[in-house]
Amino acid sequence: MQCKVLFTLVLITISAVASQAQQKSQPGKVDSLASTKIQPKQGAKLLASNTPKPGYAEEKLGYGHVPLAGEKAYFGDKDGYVNDFVRKYMEVHNRTLSSVQSNSATPFSVIDNILEQKKMPKELKYLAVIESALNHNAVSHAGAVGPWQMMEATAKMMGLAVTRKNDERKDWAKSTTAATKYLDLLYSQLNDWLLVVAAYNSGPTPVQKAIEKTGSHNFWDIKEYLPQETQGHVLAFIATASIFENLSKFINIGSIPVDFKFSKDKDKEDEPFAKEPAAAKTLAVAATPSSPATASASATPVVPKLPSFTDDELKNMSILKMDKPIAFEVIEHETGIDKKLLARWNPDYTLFMNHTYATAFYKLRLPKDKVDIFLQKKEAMAKLAKSYERVK
Repeated sequence: MQCKVLFTLVLITISAVASQAQQKSQPGKVDSLASTKIQPKQGAKLLASNTPKPGYAEEKLGYGHVPLAGEKAYFGDKDGYVNDFVRKYMEVHNRTLSSVQSNSATPFSVIDNILEQKKMPKELKYLAVIESALNHNAVSHAGAVGPWQMMEATAKMMGLAVTRKNDERKDWAKSTTAATKYLDLLYSQLNDWLLVVAAYNSGPTPVQKAIEKTGSHNFWDIKEYLPQETQGHVLAFIATASIFENLSKFINIGSIPVDFKFSKDKDKEDEPFAKEPAAAKTLAVAATPSSPATASASATPVVPKLPSFTDDELKNMSILKMDKPIAFEVIEHETGIDKKLLARWNPDYTLFMNHTYATAFYKLRLPKDKVDIFLQKKEAMAKLAKSYERVK
């Protein structure tokens, strides 16, 4: 009993130090993915009680899941709001999301291993995405450092060494271990991952005060009583986790198709974009002759049928928007991409080449490993394409 009291007093002392650090720090800024230009947290301290709920360490019944867009059972009447937010978030932060996606293999591998060892939800890795865009050298004006943007007091409290010569907040494995330790402590108090994300951003005290004021442990009930930055941080986390877990195939498109259904109640609502039922309709319109007389004679236009892609093809496929057509022969010559592959992946490209496509841009499917060279030579290829057309 004496040991337990002593442990509690120690944590209270540490918490007070962290609280002072938070009050003295000024908001900083990193390349965050938050739609409201989220700033990294200014400090972090434990909840007022400073210890997990009684029996937590002994019982440890497991963690709840991280809610993603489309889970009506969790979001209730906020489901539509969340889905709309995710759509807008994808469009506004598409460039950063795409960059993170391209450079996430190694960081996610390290984080996933640690989360798996601790049996924590894999979706927690996306907190590092909105904190630092997976930049392990990120430093905010407030002094938060590393991929998890931890303040010095919190980092030391979680066992990290922070000196001028050795700042372990920048080490992927060590900082992730410390961050998960802190997240576990927060979860032991709050028992809801959205509240944990909120506390990770603002420090636990504002979250606890909001809970005491409302008498609720539901994020949506306490949302208005949290700092504006923290509200946006939680929404940014939901959006980022939802996009990478269920909508990653749309990142290179830049937006989520209007007919996409977030609800997970139906198996067919999350079909691969390659099947694009809505696109088939636009193709039908595009294939209809522009002449009224001809149009009346063609009641059933020929619509190129999109192929069924294999899982490996979808995994290795990227989509880029094009506003000007470039012949496959030119693309093959400049990038080495087989024009037969291009033709199979893009059977409706002829409509775009003939300027009869339904929209002003085309979603060109390319092998992921060829995207960089394609972008590097895109302008040069466009000029060559014009010359090629003239020769033909």
